[in-house]
Amino acid sequence: MYGITDLKNGTKFLLNGEPHEVLSYQHSKQARGGGIMRTKLKNMITGAIIDKTFKGSDKFDPAEVSRAKAQYLYLDGQNYVFMDNSTYEQFPIDQNIISDRANYIKEGMEIDLVMFDNKPIGIELPIKITYQITETEPGIKGDTAQGGTKQATIETGAKVQVPLFINQGDNIVVDTRDGRYVERA
Repeated sequence: MYGITDLKNGTKFLLNGEPHEVLSYQHSKQARGGGIMRTKLKNMITGAIIDKTFKGSDKFDPAEVSRAKAQYLYLDGQNYVFMDNSTYEQFPIDQNIISDRANYIKEGMEIDLVMFDNKPIGIELPIKITYQITETEPGIKGDTAQGGTKQATIETGAKVQVPLFINQGDNIVVDTRDGRYVERA
């Protein structure tokens, strides 16, 4: 059982029977009352973010969230099809679970599935992944009026801001947490 002092960034616990993750917290003490904890929580199933205040006497059960390795195979309409690396079983995951991470998934890529009650509720990608530039304007030498970056499309279709010297066909490393260009590969 967790108490309010156990609620730190990244803590996963059950609230109303669903797993939630603490995004931020602030502990405060009232004059004659007990301490309270103001938190910002993310529902790990729906992705909804809520603000919730807890009293000092509140208790929580930890969320039993596990990870499993899987390989992304292909997109089938609204579902992304993955294969379990240990059993070779194929299964679909709705695009709402994948959400914005879909911009960084390549066919054949190995990812970590986040599981709750033996059902996938999310995916975790490697932080840095190498992609090929499929489309970008040629850089004009000396043109740094816009800060020296331009928009490029990577092989998954996502748009990334890259330096002017990057050309179509180049391989770059992208930070999948925020879609930022890291370096030329």
